[in-house]
Amino acid sequence: MPSFLSSLIKRIFSIIITLLVTTMVMYGIMMLTPVETRAELFMPKNLPMRLTEEQIEKMLQLKIEQNHLNDPFPIQYYYWVSNLVKGEWGYSYTIGGGVLEAIINRSPVTAELTFYSILLFFPLGLLSGVIAGSRQNKLADHGFRFSAYVATSLPPVILAMVLLSIFYVNLNWFSPERSGMSTYLLIRSDEFRQITGLLTIDGLLNGRPDVTLDALRHLAMPVFTLTLVHWATLARITRTAIIDTKHQDYVVAARARGVPENRITWRHMLPNAIAPGLASSALSSASLVTGVFVVEIIYNFHGISEIATKSLQFIPDASSALGFSIYSVLVVLLLMNCLDVIQKLMDPRTTHGGK
Repeated sequence: MPSFLSSLIKRIFSIIITLLVTTMVMYGIMMLTPVETRAELFMPKNLPMRLTEEQIEKMLQLKIEQNHLNDPFPIQYYYWVSNLVKGEWGYSYTIGGGVLEAIINRSPVTAELTFYSILLFFPLGLLSGVIAGSRQNKLADHGFRFSAYVATSLPPVILAMVLLSIFYVNLNWFSPERSGMSTYLLIRSDEFRQITGLLTIDGLLNGRPDVTLDALRHLAMPVFTLTLVHWATLARITRTAIIDTKHQDYVVAARARGVPENRITWRHMLPNAIAPGLASSALSSASLVTGVFVVEIIYNFHGISEIATKSLQFIPDASSALGFSIYSVLVVLLLMNCLDVIQKLMDPRTTHGGK
């Protein structure tokens, strides 16, 4: 346990260092823009129409001084990070509000998509990988390998278009957007309390299972689009781990004692296949977090991706772009490290081995 705690402390320290380095790079890139352009981000939201150019110039100079925009990089970076910690992420003209507030309001949409995708691909990837590996070169294994090949070869954008064409345009079983019109009007009314921000959970907490079912129906296509390629990756790694484990001494000894093959597979080989599966899941989850933004745009889910797309419309919006970048880096770091901690808890060899 002491070695685990020291490893955990190192992980927390590495998260802080990584955040500092990445935010330094982000702010350094933003400093390439003229000082006056950056000062405009701190101007009042509604300027009087009758201000002269001289008055506007004086206001800009005042904002430059107040926010230390002419100071050396370390001083500017210090004040910028201080504002981030205080919750002052800047005002976005393209969003029409504070950046942090926009991120908080849109996070549940992205979180719901990500949560159900991870919830789907992890158990399915382990299960199909174990089945394929334990039945190597049999019909189930050949079927899996073909399916995994198709899944990894099909870009999510193309898959999303195919699903929309079949299940929305032709069959009308599932539809894009986060909810139907009746559900949308309900959740916007005073009758519905948004407790977690996740429609599937809030529907149950409000005693409205119809809202949960409607949300699940709208999640079906985007979650499947996100899940498919990560399922194939995890299942392939699990299959390889099972095949490598089949001829280990303890497995051969268990067979010699007459232990049933199913018990050997699920009780002896599976625990050893989980470790590489978790390592793969950490990378897949990080990729999934960044890939979810593309899926949100295709299926018209108004999540965090909306901040990124709006920040690039018409004029570059530095506040929105920086806020989106910081959010993405923070979520990926936390998710990868959480999964890494789970891996160390489930497989102590990774800690005692000095990794």
